[in-house]
Amino acid sequence: MALIKKIFLLAFLLGGLATGGMLYWTSQPIHNGPEAIDFSIKSGSSVRSAGKQMQEAGVPLNPLLFELLARVTGKANKLKAGSYDIEPGKTPADLLDKIVNGDFSFVSLSIIEGWTFQQMRKVIDSHPSIQHTTAGLSDTELMRKIDADFAQPEGVFFPDTYLFAKGSSDLEIYRQAHSSMLKKLSEAWTNRNHLLPYKTAYEALTMASIIEKETGQKAERTLIAAVFINRLRIGMLLQTDPTVIYGMGEQYKGKIRKHDLLTDTPYNTYTRTGLPPTPIALPGIASLTAAFNPAQSDALYFVAKGDGTSHFSDNLTEHNRAVNKYQR
Repeated sequence: MALIKKIFLLAFLLGGLATGGMLYWTSQPIHNGPEAIDFSIKSGSSVRSAGKQMQEAGVPLNPLLFELLARVTGKANKLKAGSYDIEPGKTPADLLDKIVNGDFSFVSLSIIEGWTFQQMRKVIDSHPSIQHTTAGLSDTELMRKIDADFAQPEGVFFPDTYLFAKGSSDLEIYRQAHSSMLKKLSEAWTNRNHLLPYKTAYEALTMASIIEKETGQKAERTLIAAVFINRLRIGMLLQTDPTVIYGMGEQYKGKIRKHDLLTDTPYNTYTRTGLPPTPIALPGIASLTAAFNPAQSDALYFVAKGDGTSHFSDNLTEHNRAVNKYQR
């Protein structure tokens, strides 16, 4: 009988030591290195597999103890697949909570106002934290993949800084940027002034893209919009260089010649009236707002003054004087 008591006592002490050791382990920092350690857990992974994946990724963690912790706390079946990082000083308990809560590690990607869609694709294709699923797809195939109603991708993605979990598919970013542009365009179209000479919201988007490429001065965008809208109303050629450049494609080498202005393309607004067939860039919110809210102005012309601003004129005589003053 005394032996049995001793055995029970020993078991109790060992259990206490084990419990104490486990509690101590769960409260100690996993690592104290200078930087966070990145790791990923694959979809469908068991808690044992998740522990091994973390260890293989460089997390100094005992997979068996991590599995025991997850099972004892009832969280073994609640782990969420995804990309994570473990910061210096975090404990196994912190790590388990992070994975259970799906506290993924996020990175950012910036799409700049005025970029073309090809520039946007190049940046997304080269981002190291994205799962690249669209490489090799044509623009048309990519648009089909995101269920877009547009065959041409130019202009229909909103330039912004996007946050996403590491390992996200590039399609998620395209969908997010496209959805954001559709929402902003729809709101602007719903609240538009019906006297504006746009037949569709897409025409307004095209105008916004031209405004985006014509000036970097936010204060001038509504005046730029007024000039082009005034021209549209009277059937006057828009004669805007950025559309010509866009139509030239790879033939553009940094300078427009007279020959280029006379060479007809669908985007040459010196040879064709009205708006070009598609946007020519990704317009930001300031240009989109200007396209729907032009300044109250009779201006039909503008010329760069050389200091980043422009001189606006209501008639050709005044415009020619301004050209002589600022450019000749």
